Amino acid sequence: MNTLNKNLTNPVDRPIKVVQFGEGNFLRGFVDYMIDIANEKGLFDGSIVLIKPIEFGSLENFHKQDCQYTVSLRGMVDGEAKVLNRRITSVKDAVDSYHEYDKYMDLATIATLRFVVSNTTEAGIVFDDSDKFDAAPPKTFPGKLTKFLYHRFETFKGDMEKGLVMLPVELIDDNGIMLKKCVMQFIELWNLSDEFKNWVENACIFTSTLVDRIITGYPKATEQEEWEILGYEDKIMVTGEPFALWVIESEKDISKELPLPDAGLPVIFTDNQKPYKQRKVRILNGAHTSFVLASFLCGNDIVKESMDDDDIRNFMNNTLFEEVIPTLTLPKQDLEEFAAAVIDRFNNPYVKHALLAISLNSVSKWRARCMPSFLGYIEKFGKLPVRLTFSLAALMAFYQGDEIKDGALIGTRNGEEYRIMDDAAVMEFFRDNCRNETSEFVKAFLGRIDFFGQDLNEIKDLTDTIVAHLNDIKENGMRSALCKLS
Repeated sequence: MNTLNKNLTNPVDRPIKVVQFGEGNFLRGFVDYMIDIANEKGLFDGSIVLIKPIEFGSLENFHKQDCQYTVSLRGMVDGEAKVLNRRITSVKDAVDSYHEYDKYMDLATIATLRFVVSNTTEAGIVFDDSDKFDAAPPKTFPGKLTKFLYHRFETFKGDMEKGLVMLPVELIDDNGIMLKKCVMQFIELWNLSDEFKNWVENACIFTSTLVDRIITGYPKATEQEEWEILGYEDKIMVTGEPFALWVIESEKDISKELPLPDAGLPVIFTDNQKPYKQRKVRILNGAHTSFVLASFLCGNDIVKESMDDDDIRNFMNNTLFEEVIPTLTLPKQDLEEFAAAVIDRFNNPYVKHALLAISLNSVSKWRARCMPSFLGYIEKFGKLPVRLTFSLAALMAFYQGDEIKDGALIGTRNGEEYRIMDDAAVMEFFRDNCRNETSEFVKAFLGRIDFFGQDLNEIKDLTDTIVAHLNDIKENGMRSALCKLS
């Protein structure tokens, strides 16, 4: 069987417009996939060079395949389960910043270069004052970027038309702002010129972005079967879900230079990404946190099973459409369409998302993801949201255990143990309090200001309602209690 390479794809030779710090699955199944579509539609006409920003790992398979690979999206599309395969030709080369340092730095001198994409993990955007300008390359990503930008500045003698647009997708708040802050700190640390500092400030653009797509990576367990279907070997193929969203916040309008929405792609340019982040956290993440613990105690193990369970699915739908969406600020139609897409994602038959994996750190997750909707609903309607309130009782029912073993509180479901993973203070609280009389237990939990930032016992009727739900769950089981909700 042939290996996928340029002999099979016959890619168009396009000018290099993008360098990408990170060659991992997410960027290749998200950003590079989108640019490939924009190229095909004649809207971008640019290629990408991948940069391996860390010392370990190999680019051997990338070079064997001429950086050609398949993205296979699997999931619900218009109500049907589909597999959508696409051969990606937007990546021209892959460069090791450590072992091909000169080649890597030469990328900064390419006149057509305009964009810098990065995904160096949440820990990648950091300032380290021990990093050295003379290192080849500097050890941190912001240090590498600063030196890369400086080389471009010198090459083009400070030409203001040769600035670059930074598109970081690392999962931290205000990722572009934080990246620029680090670059400016390195400029100061390394005593680089005021002219260069001005060039970075005024010729370069640091966007902050929000990204959303589940990428499940390389299908190692089924690779032979995948190759038979594709008709070629592909050792760097990427699998993921069809849903995608890329929100790009920028002080300057770059939509004409990066016309991804014109290609029909789910990209939003804005000067404020916060409402979109709030939408994602409250609807997508909030839905998970509101139903997974109750669903697990009803006997389900993965999200797809939960969606096939009418009781859980109805609980989630009512939570989203009656209690979460009314508290958000974006247009109702936009929110309802996003919620419908979330439900399709949860119903993906190709993704087996374990409820216990989602349950990690549920106390802090409930505070971040559900509590804003919970409080917003009370403020708007003057009463408790029925299902979000029940979700807090379900959390307390899930976190029942007498022993902490190997870093987990041990709970039981139908006589079988399960592991409850959270901060030590949370696990110790439940170990020490969950067998107390229900009213005492509830008051102690709701009163933990370190868990919630406030004493939730002060909310009218909440304590008594949680006590009633928890007693019902203990006496009659989770499913019976959940089905009584109006």
